[in-house]
Amino acid sequence: MTRTEVYQQLTEIFRDVFDNDELIIEECTTAQDILEWDSLNHITLVLKVQEKWNFKFKPQQIGQLKNVGQFVDLILSYLNEQAVTQPTAAKE
Repeated sequence: MTRTEVYQQLTEIFRDVFDNDELIIEECTTAQDILEWDSLNHITLVLKVQEKWNFKFKPQQIGQLKNVGQFVDLILSYLNEQAVTQPTAAKE
């Protein structure tokens, strides 16, 4: 999965969580901006991201993010890690 695809899917999750089809997140949207939004939405956002890509964040990882671009990078690192650790399917 490419960085652009992750960013687009993350944008859709933000739009769903905040119930705003026009919501635009940018690479430079800061973690502080996100944390200032309603805390229930923040929790929902993290849960939906974890559900979407089937992994769990460590709490300290989320707190260390400085912007949405780093959030995308974190997701990509998990996806790349999963791709390396998942066994290949047996050929029939």
